[in-house]
This record gives sequence, structure tokens and C-alpha cells, in this order.
Amino acid sequence: MLGFMIEARHLRVLRAVAASGSFSAAARELGCTQPAVSQQMKALEQSTGTPLLIRTGREMRLTEAGEALVRHAAGILAGLTAAEEEIAAIAGLRAGRVRLVSFPSGSSTLVPGALAAMRAGHPGTRVSLVEAEPPRSVEMLRSGDCEIALAFRYPEVRGADPAGAEWADLVVRPLLTDRLIGVVPEEHPLAGADRVGIAELAAEPWIAGCPRCRRHLVEVCESAGFTPRIDFATDDYPAVFGLVGAGLGVAVMPELALESVRPKGIRTVAVEPLVQREIVALTLPDLARVPAVGAMLDRLAAAAGR
Repeated sequence: MLGFMIEARHLRVLRAVAASGSFSAAARELGCTQPAVSQQMKALEQSTGTPLLIRTGREMRLTEAGEALVRHAAGILAGLTAAEEEIAAIAGLRAGRVRLVSFPSGSSTLVPGALAAMRAGHPGTRVSLVEAEPPRSVEMLRSGDCEIALAFRYPEVRGADPAGAEWADLVVRPLLTDRLIGVVPEEHPLAGADRVGIAELAAEPWIAGCPRCRRHLVEVCESAGFTPRIDFATDDYPAVFGLVGAGLGVAVMPELALESVRPKGIRTVAVEPLVQREIVALTLPDLARVPAVGAMLDRLAAAAGR
């Protein structure tokens, strides 16, 4: 049986080389020199006793052993990050760090108030924010690239398990339920209606949002007996409202998206059947015990409550 010791810093470098394809690109990403990357990879190969990388032209390719090590590296580094953060907080060395990933409408509505409250209550805690839609944000959480992912999911329309197994391995902090509303041009015949059945919009051109939202829109429409003709698709909510305002189609958008945008030339209408999405904050079980992560989850819940 082989016995060797792997250092976390070597794993981080190996992940960077695997992702970028070269020592020089990995060095730029990590903020170090190319010889330093090469030296650490040699040390890692000496420690494991087997080649991990093969040079093919200008790029580096993983060997079978390298692929296995990279596959396990994400979980190892996430566990190490959790341990470092918890120990540092307990020892009083620093308040902690939280990397937050959120989808755009959450970034503009829930996140600002939560970050302001976090900074006021824990000024020593460093909080960063990047944007990504689920499932990408959830992948980032599992790979150790963030501590908290703000995400959403829609109820299953086609009879799948309503609870779902998508987040079964994660800590799920429910935040709020976001209603979907119809968005039509202000000159549309249904612009003044109190309620609109989604089947009444069957003949309209549609403007759809992110891939997950588009998939759910198609499922809802097909359950109402028609397939929507999607002429335009964009992840940018202001763009959706702009396209609708220009008379280019209709849309169904999360109500939360309206809170940060002042769209012109549109009207909103309630749609039937009622559709809602569940907005949650996700983290890993190990990370949930980190004081800074727990504090940030509390601030997100408070912001959602307001």
C-alpha cells in the first residue's frame, strides 16, 4: 500500500493547472510565477509517486492519476476551508470570510441589505459577491468556490418528486416565495385585466429569461395546452422588460425582478395558474458551522423577511 502526504497548496495549484491547461496560465490565476507552479507540481508528483500531468504541445493534460486527484480535490479543499474558518474564528484571529454567489434579481434586492447589516454587525468579516444562476451557483458551492449560494427552484410541473433531490446534500435555508407575474406591452388588449389565464397568451411571441426559467415556462405552457413561441431569450431582466415595452412579445417574470427595475412601456398582470419559485440560501453542512457563514445566513433571512 502506497503512503504519501498531499499538501493543500499543491492541490490548489493542480486544480488551477487542470482548469487553465498550462503552468503559465495557472501562475497568472494564482498570482505567482510559472517556475513556482512547476516546482510545486514536481513536488506533488514526487509525493504521490506517479505522474499527474503530461505535456501535449503547449498544454498540460492530466494523467489518470491526475484526474482522480482533481476529482477529490474540491471536497478536500472545501473541508479544509471550513476547518480554517471555524478554527480562526474560535481562536479570535479574525472574524472570517464569506464568498457569496447570487442570481441577479437576488443581488439587487436581498443581498444589499444583508451585506449592509453584516458589515455593521461584523465589520471584520470580509464578504465578496459574484453572480451566477443556478445550477452553476450550486456547482460553485460544491466545488469550494464559495461559502453561500443564493438560489431558486420552481415546483415540478410534470409529476416529478416535488421535494426533489437536487439539494439533498446541502443545508437549505428558506428565504421567501417569489410569485411569477405576466408582463405585457402597455397597449396590449389584456394590459388592463386583473387576471389572465396563461392559455390566453398562447398565440403571443414570448420573451424568456435564464435557462432554468425558460425550461419552466415551457413546462407551464405545455401543461396549459400549448407550446410557447420564444422569439427572444436573455438572462438580463431589464432587457426582458425593454423587449416587452417595445411591443416585441410577452413574458412571465419573477416579481422580485421588478423591485430593482423601473420598466417603461409595460403592464403587469396576475397569471393563472399561480406559479411561484422558492428562493433559498444554500451552504455545505461543514460550512454551516462556520460563525461568519451562519451570521451571513441570518442576515439574508432577515433581509428576506423585510
